[in-house]
Amino acid sequence: MALLEQSINSDTFMDAVSLRVGDLEGMTSYYSSILSVEPMEEKVHGKEVHRVLGRNGTPLLRLISTPGLPAVDPRQAGLYHTAFLFDTQESLAATVYRAAQESRSRFVGSSDHLVSEAFYFTDPEGNGIELYVDRPRSAWKYADNGDVRMDTIYLDPNQYLQSHLSETVLNNTAILPASIGHVHLQVGNVERARQFYVDKIGFDATTSIPNALFASAGGYHHHVAMNTWNSAGAGPRAATLGLADVAVIVPVREDLDMLVSRLKGEEFFDNGTSVVTRDPWGTHITVSLPGVSTDELLNR
Repeated sequence: MALLEQSINSDTFMDAVSLRVGDLEGMTSYYSSILSVEPMEEKVHGKEVHRVLGRNGTPLLRLISTPGLPAVDPRQAGLYHTAFLFDTQESLAATVYRAAQESRSRFVGSSDHLVSEAFYFTDPEGNGIELYVDRPRSAWKYADNGDVRMDTIYLDPNQYLQSHLSETVLNNTAILPASIGHVHLQVGNVERARQFYVDKIGFDATTSIPNALFASAGGYHHHVAMNTWNSAGAGPRAATLGLADVAVIVPVREDLDMLVSRLKGEEFFDNGTSVVTRDPWGTHITVSLPGVSTDELLNR
């Protein structure tokens, strides 16, 4: 039973990702263009403007206007990419098409990961984006040690669009479900990241590859990933544009209580419905109960 107490609830999922941005209007229009999100609410905090973007009433991004900060440094700890999950290959193809048509996008690549099909872009301020769809869990394979088998196999983007792009779906992207499937982080040391995200936050490790670790709740392939591919040896994050907060939703207060017990020795704040802490590189982590309002999101 001790193992269960150390693992995060199997019904845990990811919530809206927060980014510090230099050009609030430009980044709003970019994400609106590729993801069909729209501004839901905003609030001014001193010199900062916080704006929540979402679709179908579900927040996906909080953009924090902080134009005085330096640009994203791809070598420091922080965001590798935010991964937006789609329900069908058709809705993924429509979104990939929109992203590819957006002149401010930079296409990075596409891969068949065995558990998913994914396409990668970089936004105008250097934040990584993954657009993906999962394969059914019944199709996933497992190694002898229980790790989820994942790979990086070339996926032809043009062929994918020819096979799955639908004019009907393309014209109705805004009404299709989308969520934050996972967040992939850059860290300075993978083993130190394991000690925090697995031992403290409570995710279960699912797969290890050279210089990277994947972890999840409930047997998913990953809700968080950590790598040192660009950031090996990185120290605490400097104040820059880019990732401001990684948000996790757990079902009940008892989950927060167990989190608090695991966080002994770490600095954290517990307001009753959320526990806020930072990883070893200063990345802000918020673990909350369901039903986070846009007002609460804006006040983080």
